[in-house]
Amino acid sequence: MPAIQRRHVHFTPTGASWLNQVARFFAALTEKQRRRGGHRATRELEQVIRDHIDTVNANPRPFRWTRSADNILATVKRFCLRTLDTAERQKKISKTSESRH
Repeated sequence: MPAIQRRHVHFTPTGASWLNQVARFFAALTEKQRRRGGHRATRELEQVIRDHIDTVNANPRPFRWTRSADNILATVKRFCLRTLDTAERQKKISKTSESRH
C-alpha cells in the first residue's frame, strides 16, 4: 500500500515584497543580458546568471522604491475598480444570455 503524502499549500500574494524583489532581480538580469544576444546552451545561460550574481554581490546596494505609497495604493485602487467594472459587465452579459434561452 503506498504511503499517504501530505501536502500543504501556502498562499503567497503576488504583492509579497520578497517576490517583488526576486522578480526585480530577474528583470534587471534580463534587461542587461538581452542587449548581449541569445544563449545557445543552458550552460552558457547558467554561467551568465552566475556572473550577474557575482557582479551584483561584489557591490550590493539596497533596492530603493521610487514610487510613494500613495501612488502605489492609487494604482491598486484603479485596478480594483476596473476589475469590479468588468465583473459587473460579465454579470449583465450572463443574465442577458440566460434570458434568451
